[in-house]
Amino acid sequence: LDDFFRFVSFDSHFRSSVLLIIRVDQLIGGGSLPYAHRRLEGMFETAHPDVPKENFPTVAQLRYFYEREYVRPERIRLRANKIEYQKDIRPLQGTATTGVHGPGARYEIDATIADIYLLSADRQKIIGRPTLYVVVDVYSRLIAGFYVGLENPSYVTAMLALVNAMIDKSQICQSFGYDIGAEDWPSIGLPDAILADRGELLGHQIEYLVQAFGVRIENTPPYRGDAKGIVERHFRTIQADFKPFAPGVVAGTTIKKRGGKDYRLDATLTLEDFTKIIIGSILHRNQSSVLVKYDRDPDMPDTLAPVPMNIWQWGIQNRSGRLRNTSESALKLALLPRQKVTLSDYGIQCFGVFYTCRELLASGWLHRTGQQRPGPFMAAYDPSVADIIYVFPDATKTDYWECSLTDRSREFRGRSMWELWDSQQQQRKSTAAAKLKERESKRSLENVIQETIQNAEKLRPSYFGESKTETLAGINQNRWEAREQERQKRRADNKPTEPKPKADVRYLTDQPEDGAFPDFLDDLFGDDE
Repeated sequence: LDDFFRFVSFDSHFRSSVLLIIRVDQLIGGGSLPYAHRRLEGMFETAHPDVPKENFPTVAQLRYFYEREYVRPERIRLRANKIEYQKDIRPLQGTATTGVHGPGARYEIDATIADIYLLSADRQKIIGRPTLYVVVDVYSRLIAGFYVGLENPSYVTAMLALVNAMIDKSQICQSFGYDIGAEDWPSIGLPDAILADRGELLGHQIEYLVQAFGVRIENTPPYRGDAKGIVERHFRTIQADFKPFAPGVVAGTTIKKRGGKDYRLDATLTLEDFTKIIIGSILHRNQSSVLVKYDRDPDMPDTLAPVPMNIWQWGIQNRSGRLRNTSESALKLALLPRQKVTLSDYGIQCFGVFYTCRELLASGWLHRTGQQRPGPFMAAYDPSVADIIYVFPDATKTDYWECSLTDRSREFRGRSMWELWDSQQQQRKSTAAAKLKERESKRSLENVIQETIQNAEKLRPSYFGESKTETLAGINQNRWEAREQERQKRRADNKPTEPKPKADVRYLTDQPEDGAFPDFLDDLFGDDE
């Protein structure tokens, strides 16, 4: 920047110069116009060394020019980072509710790491912070689904949250002690659109949900968490319910002050306890929480209390009717992650293990005829179960084969895919270590073989004392003599030892005359008479 001002006229580039100075001021962190003026004086002196210092532009002149040339919105925009301006500073000109026509029109989904440390199920170990997924209906602000667990944010965990948002949650709630019916958590069915980050739902996996059910997938721009501010706000609301009371809550720093204590050591709740708290908080939010700042539609009655459940029910009756229903199994299948699989002599190969089914055996593709087999195919798999995969033999249809592990891959029965991958990784490590030892042993063996052969070549006579014909004709006789020597050596190595004295055998009954062992079968299984 200094080199630039050496070759340009200040007067002709005054406006762009001030703009550059302001940007440099923001990057350096000065944050004041006097600082920018001092920078301007140094650049001006370099560009105009003959001008007296009393004729340099003053701070008042710089401020006048700055405020005249740059209106307040432009000054704010120039002094902020582009991402920060778009996310936190720019004026808000609309609301999320105006872009949807009713309940189920758009769901927002996002994940966070909860601000609390948990204990294991036996309460003997600290297992860290859980992952919390929340799915929110934009129109009513109703929390449609959730996920609480220890899996990292990914497509698989997002899939679990979406399935939860589209099915009946009454059984899940009852398992945690909340006696509710389907009408108490009515978000059952498929939404029209799902808005998510450019992460979990940005890829080919989610396309199967789009193709099967016509759900539209929307992704936010990079670094624009404000694009789904409704679900972002729900994270603070839900966690605010337990933070004042729960031990083990993240306190901002783990540095111990004098007399202080590490908050991680205060962990008390298990994952089941925390899930129960989250479900209770969601039910309270959906059924009782008043949305004071909710922007109503013009035709909403004034008597309608702004509670998510009330808004949902009013929207179902007056806006969108009802959500599209589908079976839970079909929904899970559409959301399961997919993997390319191939055919081999042992069955369908997926992640290095083999699967088979009746349809595959009936197709004749496993017969070893030497002909080229079809494939590859796409298969859906549940990461929590390694025993079964769902193979789609025709990519243009939704028909699938349910294939189970073959006996060749029986070691992975009863495991999850995560356990399968971990086991394979451990096997690769142990195999690599064993191969290293094998190469060392093979190298030692080759050295012994070569050394033995070299010694034998040195001791081998160059002439056997007979003609070639006589030498070859005596091979059988020589073999017989060598075998006799081997037998004599074995007899010498296995000399008979002195016989041990016989043990004094006493019979329970009189010794039979023929010396045979007595038969007690009649006594055991005969009549009492």
